[in-house]
Amino acid sequence: FHFSLRRIFDGFRGVDQLIWALVFVRAVGLGPLAGVLAIAVADIAVLAKLYAEAIENAERRQVEGLRATGAKPSLVVRFGLLPQVFPVMLAQALYFVESNTRSASVLGIVGAGGIGLSIAERIRIRAWDEVAFIIILLLITVAIIDWLSARVRARLIGEREGRSAH
Repeated sequence: FHFSLRRIFDGFRGVDQLIWALVFVRAVGLGPLAGVLAIAVADIAVLAKLYAEAIENAERRQVEGLRATGAKPSLVVRFGLLPQVFPVMLAQALYFVESNTRSASVLGIVGAGGIGLSIAERIRIRAWDEVAFIIILLLITVAIIDWLSARVRARLIGEREGRSAH
């Protein structure tokens, strides 16, 4: 099961978001749903790989120590594994949210809806001032998402040693 699941995720991960967008545009038509599905399928496969690697690279001594005390499997995961991998998983998930904001602009250009569709329409009518404005808003949005994700990480994970609280 483990091997088969990894190969399935490898297959999904091997297909680029643009290809997924074209597949979903054909399946569900033009619009934001196709873009959301394309981003979701591509990201779930990548996050599954990253999360699996984080779990595999976790220190086993904590897990073994909890098992030795007779802890239930759910408690072993909660207190032995999760504290080690949660910061990595959270950072990766927040990065993907920021990255997907940028990806949405590209996917919209191929017909998957969203902000990219607005950019493509403005380019077609040569409204360069509006294109520039949309791009500036997109950059500001990405900066705000980055700032918010840093705050969420600091709140949920806590400040790391060597860094001062802001």
